[in-house]
Amino acid sequence: MSAGFDAAAELGYDGVELMVWNEPESRQLRTVARHAERTGVPVLAVHAPCLAITQRVWGADPAERLRRSVVLAAGLGAPIVVLHPPFRWQRRYAAGLARQVDELERAHGVRIAMENMFPLRRGRVRVSSYTPGHDPTVPGARNYTLDLSHTAVAGDDAFALLERMGDRLVHLHLADGTGEPHDEHLVPGRGTQPCADVLRRLALTGFGGTVVVEISTRRARTRNERLDALAESLLFARLHLGSRVPRSRA
Repeated sequence: MSAGFDAAAELGYDGVELMVWNEPESRQLRTVARHAERTGVPVLAVHAPCLAITQRVWGADPAERLRRSVVLAAGLGAPIVVLHPPFRWQRRYAAGLARQVDELERAHGVRIAMENMFPLRRGRVRVSSYTPGHDPTVPGARNYTLDLSHTAVAGDDAFALLERMGDRLVHLHLADGTGEPHDEHLVPGRGTQPCADVLRRLALTGFGGTVVVEISTRRARTRNERLDALAESLLFARLHLGSRVPRSRA
């Protein structure tokens, strides 16, 4: 986590999105706040632990994980909590989620932004792990996160999804993809998604939310290669978006 804050400060990012992870530091308010103060890089969003591999972070109850994510975000002064749709087996959580989101937003002054996901693909077979599906605009949410790597995997029309989210879109995960059946999180401009056009549309419509660079740097062989990818992504965002919206990295 320290390396992420350091890289964001070195490259001139406006802030970071904190992914609550199996790494204990990511769940400790004082530790995260210390990194933010040390580098001058604020936390602009907190991503709740809703991946399959983080299902035991803060216990087995997804409602409690969401509550603690919101409390952490409020403590850090982050206005956004990113959330995935419930898994199909989380029936009780799904049934009470809309009410819980309303209560948490009112109590803590944050916006909980539901993220578009993607179905699992094997050949021509598509199976969604989410209820009622991977598209959060059905049945709808109070606020949304649009992820452009996920639209690539799902084969969804990014602009159509953008339109359905409308003025409830408050958060963008800026990344790219080529349509492979796995989440690529490429540097924007290296895939098939309309990353530049989406950014320009947001700038023209006076988007008041946050844009986060969420790319994978696992293949980078050195720190400099990793920094080059992050710098290229930041330049891409600033070129097509302008200076109206904060840019951060996950």
